[in-house]
Amino acid sequence: MREHPASAPLLVLAYVPTAFIMLPRPVLTLIGVIAFGPWVGFAYAMAGVLLSALVTYYLGRFVRPERVKRIAGDHFDRVRQLLADHGFAAMFAIRIAPLAPFIVGSVLAGAARSNVFEYSAATVLGMAPGLLATSVFGSEISSALEGHSDLNYGILAAAVVVLAVVALLAARWLKNNTAPA
Repeated sequence: MREHPASAPLLVLAYVPTAFIMLPRPVLTLIGVIAFGPWVGFAYAMAGVLLSALVTYYLGRFVRPERVKRIAGDHFDRVRQLLADHGFAAMFAIRIAPLAPFIVGSVLAGAARSNVFEYSAATVLGMAPGLLATSVFGSEISSALEGHSDLNYGILAAAVVVLAVVALLAARWLKNNTAPA
């Protein structure tokens, strides 16, 4: 797969429809890591996530806010206020704590007219730990499939624990900052 010149662009582009059909992104990340190695696979996964985030963000920008509010209900005003008050930190927490589907956070951020640069930076940093954990996991699986090594359960456990702790802290921060007034 890695030898075909269209493989990398197709992998990156494949992240966009996954936001709409809610196919688990880690599956694509694992495919990328197994095909291209942990670092290149991680880079392609991050590029795909950012592309998907920008497509869905601009979808939210171009749909009338009233329509998004009608779909999102009470959450729209709270998320809009959270993004207005805390910008980068709010988007980072939304990305790292998987409390809502990816597309929901993206469309709400677009409809709330969040700063696209803060949104993009928060998305990259908020998604990085999960993508990195999936890359480490995929690398270990790839090594085991190729017969180069046994799974390193210590590395896998550490990646999962770090991701869980950061997601838990972000979820707590979101809960404290989105409580109804």
